[in-house]
Amino acid sequence: MKTSRHTCSILWKTAISALALCISFTAASQQNVGFRQGDLISPVINSDNTVTFLVHAPMAKEVQVFGDWEADNGYGKLEKDAEGIWKFTTVPLPSEMYTYRIMIDGVMGLDPSNPFTRRDVGNNFSIFYIDGGYADYYQVKDVPHGNLSYVWYQSEKLGTERRMSVYTPPCYGRGKKRYPVLYLLHGSGGDENAWIELGHTVRIMDNLIAEGKAEPMIVVMPNGNSLKQAAPGETSENLEYRPVMTNMMPGYKNGNYEMAFDEIVNYIDNHFRTIAKKEMRAVAGLSMGGFHSLFIALNHPGMFDYIGLFSAGLNTAFLDMSLPVYSDMEKKLENLKEEGYELFWIAIGKDDFLYQDNLKFMKTCDEAGFDYKYHETSRGHIWANWRQYLLLFAPMLF
Repeated sequence: MKTSRHTCSILWKTAISALALCISFTAASQQNVGFRQGDLISPVINSDNTVTFLVHAPMAKEVQVFGDWEADNGYGKLEKDAEGIWKFTTVPLPSEMYTYRIMIDGVMGLDPSNPFTRRDVGNNFSIFYIDGGYADYYQVKDVPHGNLSYVWYQSEKLGTERRMSVYTPPCYGRGKKRYPVLYLLHGSGGDENAWIELGHTVRIMDNLIAEGKAEPMIVVMPNGNSLKQAAPGETSENLEYRPVMTNMMPGYKNGNYEMAFDEIVNYIDNHFRTIAKKEMRAVAGLSMGGFHSLFIALNHPGMFDYIGLFSAGLNTAFLDMSLPVYSDMEKKLENLKEEGYELFWIAIGKDDFLYQDNLKFMKTCDEAGFDYKYHETSRGHIWANWRQYLLLFAPMLF
């Protein structure tokens, strides 16, 4: 049977179209390109500070939200409408940055309509802000901005090259002015990124300095995991090193990090325009970082005039108190008192699991005649408290 020229033309065009479509699909599959379907926005921050979560999951049987707000223990059960949109609205929430995750039929994940996330240890969370208070300091404003740099230094005492994050205030790059330094330490499971990503240190400092509430200062955020070079994915182990709580790592609370801390201070003083004096240095940290801050200050009594313990991990039940760095606490408190200091600040939430350990430590201080200032808040062992503690602590420095 003969095929007409017109039929051949149609077949040829069809083949070309199919090939083009195939090439198009193949090209798309070879690129990290994704398009969010529809115009669903979640979460929605309402005018009364309630928050509405929306999830398009028409085939799902149950959708829940788990967050870190106080009301209802951060829990909400979404209800499905006729179009397959699941919805839940919170009660009014106070100003803060909040983290949350969505569970769909027992599978926990991120909010599929929210592109903004944070990593905390090994979990990723979706985030949102409630303005009108604390959260105003956690967001970028039209003010002079400082800079953030990642710095590698060689630790002879720990036997490796290690990374830390360093914030320098606005105008640091101009002139020859020298600045005081705050050493800000993370908790177990954190790293040199934790105070930046979850603590919003850079934004807090920019905004406090712009309002004249804090002295322009350098903020150094080292990695407190003594046997790790840097954050997960940033070491020579690359992706083989996955996030884990520090108490699961070798070298946890063996005293090496505290005794090697002078290397960090010396490096910063030699590579940045610091005021290399005790009265122009502060050390503070959350949880494990509060523990580190205490014993760094006790073992280097001539180094810091300002010490801050944020929900400090002062449980000594599993600690070898015979180690030189941890032994003779009363004597070391006396040495620090004799050396002199400007501020020793303790803050913790009344629902924190470390609350009793902190009360016990303060009793030790009282018996030794060691002066401190105490700040108690509500809630427990959460970033909402630690961000707020930094907002209070930084203006008291220098």
